[in-house]
Amino acid sequence: MGEVLLSMEGIDKSFPGVHALDRAQFELRTGEVHALVGENGAGKSTLMKILAGIYAKDAGVILYRGQDVDIPNPRTAQHLGISMIHQELNLMNHLTLAQNVFVGREPRRGFGLMLDESKINAQTQGLFDSMRLRLDPRTKAADLTVAKQQMVEIAKALSFNSQVLIMDEPTAALTDAEIEELFRIIHQLREKGVGIVYISHRLEELKRISDRITVMRDGRYVDTVDAATVTIDRIISMMVGRTIYESAPEVPEQPSQEVVLEVRHLNRGAAIKDVSFKLNRGEILGFAGLMGAGRTEVARAVFGADAVDSGEIFIKGQQVAISSPRDAVEHGIGYLSEDRKRYGLAVGLDVESNIALASFTQFTEMLGMVNSDKIRATADHYVSALAIKTPSIQQRVRNLSGGNQQKVVIGKWLTADTEILIFDEPTRGIDVGAKSEIYRLLNDLAGQGKSIIMISSELPEILRMSHRIVVMCEGRITGELTASEATQEGIMRLATQRSVIVANNGSPANPIEAK
Repeated sequence: MGEVLLSMEGIDKSFPGVHALDRAQFELRTGEVHALVGENGAGKSTLMKILAGIYAKDAGVILYRGQDVDIPNPRTAQHLGISMIHQELNLMNHLTLAQNVFVGREPRRGFGLMLDESKINAQTQGLFDSMRLRLDPRTKAADLTVAKQQMVEIAKALSFNSQVLIMDEPTAALTDAEIEELFRIIHQLREKGVGIVYISHRLEELKRISDRITVMRDGRYVDTVDAATVTIDRIISMMVGRTIYESAPEVPEQPSQEVVLEVRHLNRGAAIKDVSFKLNRGEILGFAGLMGAGRTEVARAVFGADAVDSGEIFIKGQQVAISSPRDAVEHGIGYLSEDRKRYGLAVGLDVESNIALASFTQFTEMLGMVNSDKIRATADHYVSALAIKTPSIQQRVRNLSGGNQQKVVIGKWLTADTEILIFDEPTRGIDVGAKSEIYRLLNDLAGQGKSIIMISSELPEILRMSHRIVVMCEGRITGELTASEATQEGIMRLATQRSVIVANNGSPANPIEAK
C-alpha cells in the first residue's frame, strides 16, 4: 500500500427520521483494496455516496490527495478521479458498450454534428485491451451477462482516469467463475495504484481480496483492521455488537407429511423442462442450482407471473388453474422476488401501505371506503411481530435497510393470509445480523405450519435451512436430497449435470451418484 489517497473525517448525514451518519470516518491509500462492512443501515453506502457526490454531507471534511475538497455532484467526483459502481448497474441496454462508456463525452466529427463511431470504438477497445477483456465495443449492453456489464462499468470508470473506485456489492449476482474474473481485474487495478473501496456482505470474500477492513455500526465508525490477521468472528462481532453463530445449523423440526403443493410435469420453453415436485405443510424446501438453472423461472410459473406451455398444479390435492399472480394469491401462494424493490415493494410508499398492498380488499368497507384504523393496527402488529426496525409505520420503505425491507414484504404476504411462501434469494444483499433474523423468521413460519420454498445461490444457506433440497440444472430437476444426506459437493455435482437416473417410483435413484 502507498500513501494516503483520501480521508473522510467527522462525516454527518441525516434524512427525515434517520441519523444515517454520526461522525463517520474512512481512509483509503493508493494501491489498496479497502473493504467497508457493516449491517444494512450501518451507513456504508451513504458514506460512499457522499464521496461520489450523490449525497451532500451535513458536516465533516473530505481530504483528497491532502486537499480539502467539496463534492457537490457526481460530475465533480468524476473530474477528481472518483467513480462508484452501484449494485444496480447503470448501463443503457439499447446502446453499444462504447456508447455506454463515453455517454455524454462522445468524440465527434463533421464540425461536432456527428458521432465519431470509429474513434469511440477504438478508444473503448483500448480500455478493454488494457483490462484483458474479450468484448466487442459494438455489442449492445442488453446482450451481456451481469458480470460482463460490471466489467464495462469498471471500464467506464477507468475512462475518467479514476484513482478511486467504489464497488458496492460487486459479486452479489455473479457466479464463482465470474467472481474470479472480477478479482483478476481488481488485482490489476491495485497494481496500477488505484485505490478500491469494496462493499460486500461476503466476509470470506473480503478476507481474500482486501488489504484492510473498516467496520461501521449504526452510522458510526467502529474500527479499521488488517484483513490478513482479523478473524471472521471478530468482524461479525464488531458489525453487530453481539455474538451470532453464523455457521450453526438451523434446520427446523420435521414437517408434516401432508402435501400442500404438488407440481407435475411443468414445462416452459427451454427454461423449464418437465419439472415435478411436492411441498409439505411446515416444510422448508430448498431449491439449489447454478445461475440459469431455472429455479426463478419455476417460482414465477407457479406464482402465475409467467405463462407455461404445459403442466399441472395441485393445492391440497385439488388441481387449480393459476394464470396470474391474483390467482396464486387467491389459492394462498405468496412470492418474494429476488428483486424486492422492483417486484415486492412500492418503495415510494410507507410501511403500512406496503403491508396492506396484497390484500387491500380486506381494508375496504361499503362504498369503497378504506378503513385506515384497521390498516394501521395490522401494520403495527407485523412491525412488532417481525421486529421491523422503522421510526414509524409512516416511514417510506426506500429509507429502510435491506433486511427490514424484506420483512415488510413478508408482512405483506402474511397479511394476505398466504399458506405457501416462495422466497427467491431471501438474504441477497442482507448483512449477517439481518440474515440471522430472517433465518429465525423462516423457522418460526415453518413451525406455524406455513410451507416455504427457498431459492438460494448460497449453499451454506440451503444446507442450513432446508428439510429437503431440490437441485436443478438447465431447466431440469437433476436430484433431490434430504437434509441429512446433502453436502456442498453432492449439490454441486447435481447442479452441473444434465440428466439423472430415475428410480421406479419416479424419484432420483441415489442422486449423488447419478451421472
